[in-house]
Amino acid sequence: MRFFLAVTLAVCASLSLAQTDVANGTVVKVGCLYPLSGAGGLYGRDSQVAIAMAQDHLAAKGGYPKLDVTVRDSRSKTLRSLLIARSFVEDDGVDFLCGVVSSAVALTVSDYARSSETFFIGTDHASPALTSTHLHPYYFRVTNGARQSMSAGAQYIAEHYAAQGLLKISFIGPDYDYGYRSYEDLRRFLDDLGVQYDVVSTYWPKLFDTDFSLYIRNIMADEPDIVVNAHWGLDLVTFVRQADRLGLFKQSQFMNFDTGGNYEILAELGSDMPAGLVLSARHHLNWPKTAANQTFVQEFHQRTGRFPSYSAEGAYSGILAIAEAVRQAGGTADKEKIKTALETLSLALPEDPDGFQSYMDPKHHQIMQAQAIGRTGPNADFPPAQMMLTDISVYFPPPQWPDFSGQ
Repeated sequence: MRFFLAVTLAVCASLSLAQTDVANGTVVKVGCLYPLSGAGGLYGRDSQVAIAMAQDHLAAKGGYPKLDVTVRDSRSKTLRSLLIARSFVEDDGVDFLCGVVSSAVALTVSDYARSSETFFIGTDHASPALTSTHLHPYYFRVTNGARQSMSAGAQYIAEHYAAQGLLKISFIGPDYDYGYRSYEDLRRFLDDLGVQYDVVSTYWPKLFDTDFSLYIRNIMADEPDIVVNAHWGLDLVTFVRQADRLGLFKQSQFMNFDTGGNYEILAELGSDMPAGLVLSARHHLNWPKTAANQTFVQEFHQRTGRFPSYSAEGAYSGILAIAEAVRQAGGTADKEKIKTALETLSLALPEDPDGFQSYMDPKHHQIMQAQAIGRTGPNADFPPAQMMLTDISVYFPPPQWPDFSGQ
């Protein structure tokens, strides 16, 4: 018993000393890839602000390594992002890669992270492929993925609409991996919940399309009860404006479970955002109503004069995750210790409701988080948005996260 106690004390002392060394001198080099220009530029610029907020938070708290973070403009281009990732690793010697908005870009960067044995902390993109078929020991995602969003969305449909009987559903999403997997996952979750439904149509516009009117007219001709949309960013803004003008929302219930409730969507549409749309996001300004979330939103606004898009909280989470993993591992030298720290990661984040804390699923390297789904309603507290989510339903991650046999 004495020997066991002595060994335990020695291990704890060693860990404490290692963490002290980290806090006193270790500098962790992080290379982040975000679009800083073009259609997705707001996401990157907001991420830069949130990264600085996270660094200041860690410095004030104490006990964490210093993070030397460099952000470069990916322009959401796959080849450019690959070249930037290579430069970060091979020229700058970074310990971590982070960021990336587009799932298509993330798949390429993740493949490079695997081959170079560099940790890649995903803070934005959402395709389930990153945490299933393309998963590897060096990839970890610290924001909700589309699979989590579709799980919550299926629960919302089951809870609020299944009693109506057989539901006619139309699905429309971007013509690439993110859209396809969102559709597949939604159907699997609806099936698991025993919801009676019929997919009356599916549509796959190209990413960054500018005219959805033909698709919208076809959907209206299909007469679905529910339209599930998987667009994001300016594509979603364009779709909502055109669908509202053509009368889709008067005919069918519109839903977007992954990105529709993003603040930048609400802000861009302003008074053009219709009431009654069912939406969700990876971070909300008005939920949860906790001190941590209110502080995060207010501090971002104080620094920039605007409110944060969802990507800001994702980037903030990524920096906290890296710092915590390195602190627990006692530095960056032992990658197995970092991997273990990331697999057992638990973080208190702005988006966490009271009584819940985000945690990493060690099998899929996907952080588990609560998700809120609500309906758009008048709220002028966060201008230029004139609508925010109301009548919110909250869905927590299941005890055992499904992998759909590696799909």
